[in-house]
Amino acid sequence: MTAMPRPRTMALPALLAALVVGLPLSAAPVASAEQRADKTAYASVTGSAEFVLPYYPDDDVRSFGFDAQAAPYSRPLPGIPTGLPTDARGTVTVSHYSAERNKTYTSEGLVDCLVTGPRTATLTAVITRVSDGGPVDDVGKRVGFSVYDGGEDKGRSRDRVGFSWNGVNLLPSGDTVPTEALVGTCMAPAAYAPVTRGGYTVRHAELPPLPKE
Repeated sequence: MTAMPRPRTMALPALLAALVVGLPLSAAPVASAEQRADKTAYASVTGSAEFVLPYYPDDDVRSFGFDAQAAPYSRPLPGIPTGLPTDARGTVTVSHYSAERNKTYTSEGLVDCLVTGPRTATLTAVITRVSDGGPVDDVGKRVGFSVYDGGEDKGRSRDRVGFSWNGVNLLPSGDTVPTEALVGTCMAPAAYAPVTRGGYTVRHAELPPLPKE
C-alpha cells in the first residue's frame, strides 16, 4: 500500500485545494485507493484466429474466437456454495470450413472456467448451438481450449491454440476402441496448433484468495 503523504510535506497547491473544498487532507488518497479497488484486474482471453493442425495437414480452414473474462466465485456448486476462483463468463465461437464439402460449420459456447499464466490460458465452454449439418450431439458438451499469446505479431503470428477433441482426449481401455474422455472445468491440452492468421490477447491475473466468511 502506498504511504499517505504527511501534511507537512504536501505540496502547497494540493493543501490549498483540500482546504477550499472543505475535505480532510486524506480524502483524495483514500478515494484513489477505492477507485483502484473497483478496477480489480481480472484475467481474460480475447481475439479470433485461424490455425492449422500440425499432425493432419489439409485444405480445411479452422478458427476459434474467444471473448472470455474471469468472474471468480460467481458459479455456486453443490458442496461449493462460494463457487471457484476459476469461474468465468463469456463466449467461444468455433468455425470449420470443410474443403471436401465446401461448407462451413460453426458452433458457439458459453465459457464457464478460465485460468491463466503469463501469456498462456486454458478455458472451457459448454456448447449451446451448432449450425445445420454440424454435430448436434455436441450441444450441452463441455470442451476445452488452450491459448499461447506470442506477443505482438510482426508479419507472422507466434500465437498457438489447442483443443480437447480430434484425438487428444481419449481413454484407451484394453482391446476396445478408445472413447473420448469427458472434459472437466479448465481442462485442455497444450497449445499445439500454430496460428496462421489473426491472433489472441491473454491478460494474466493471479487467482484471487478464498472469499471471507
